[in-house]
Amino acid sequence: MRDNNQAPYAYPPHESRRPPVIKRFLLSSILFLVSTLIALGAAEIVLRIKNASMRNYDIEMWRYAKELKIPSANPRLGHEHVSQASAVLQSVNIRLNERGLRGGPVAANPSRRILFLGGSILLGWGVTEEETVTARVQNLLNVRQPNVEVLNGGVGNYNSERYVERFFTQLNDLKPTDIVVLYFVRDAEKLEAGGGNLLLRNSELAVTMWIAMTRLAGKTGEKSLTQHYLDVYDEKAQGFIDMKQSLGRLAAYANQNGIRIYLAMTPDVHNLRNYPLGFIHEKVGRIAKGYGYRYVDLLPAFGKLSPEEIWAMPGDPHPNGRGHELMANAIAPMLEQEN
Repeated sequence: MRDNNQAPYAYPPHESRRPPVIKRFLLSSILFLVSTLIALGAAEIVLRIKNASMRNYDIEMWRYAKELKIPSANPRLGHEHVSQASAVLQSVNIRLNERGLRGGPVAANPSRRILFLGGSILLGWGVTEEETVTARVQNLLNVRQPNVEVLNGGVGNYNSERYVERFFTQLNDLKPTDIVVLYFVRDAEKLEAGGGNLLLRNSELAVTMWIAMTRLAGKTGEKSLTQHYLDVYDEKAQGFIDMKQSLGRLAAYANQNGIRIYLAMTPDVHNLRNYPLGFIHEKVGRIAKGYGYRYVDLLPAFGKLSPEEIWAMPGDPHPNGRGHELMANAIAPMLEQEN
């Protein structure tokens, strides 16, 4: 029997009943990591369910990059369309043909082939294929010229340097009789190849957080937007220089090969009632005419429409079907004058 007067047994330090400090730290760290992963996974699932409505513009653009774009071997392009692919984005089906152009197969022997070059506005982001400016122009021209083909060369996140480079490396063998540049105010911006990391390419939560932080750190407001474009269109800005060289290169090629060439200046539709970017239209108009482009400014065609009337959807400042109709109605008369 144990003597009641005997002192309680004392465990040596290395046999303490309490887990060592390092062990407790590791257990806590693992618990925190597992909890965080569960929380992030739950947030990812909730976001995907919420975004299944296809009403989140940023996520739909992210899906567009995932499903219809691939990195390009040409560093001047950055990315390009997947040929023979399609995806439903922002509740609209976008199908790409064998040349990565939006729409059906290229016709065999049209009497006249009009190739449009541009970015996401030309592509018709948020607009059905039948409502795009190219489809509408073709319908208008086919009244008098039934064998005219109008091709949509729009690619999202392309500037002048990119869509002109694409023409020379991928599309010039189509031998268009006419080339129309659907120029947007952003087309003189300098663009990086991008591509994102593994997390940004696969997680809606990561993309959402990255966009939120980017916007929080960036400047906002109309004055900031105007200053941004004043910087972009500075004569010494590299993007501006690249834009001029690209448009000049395209015009020279068209002149040498007997191709009619046009430039339609598309406005930013954030504020059409008190439009702050008229200086861009004036500068681009002078450049285009100097190179020999037939030029049309589309700003008057849009009038004073509000964002609710002209945006593809709230949060998406791309022209809707009505906007594409207005553009087509302004461009088609210029194309009817073949000489």
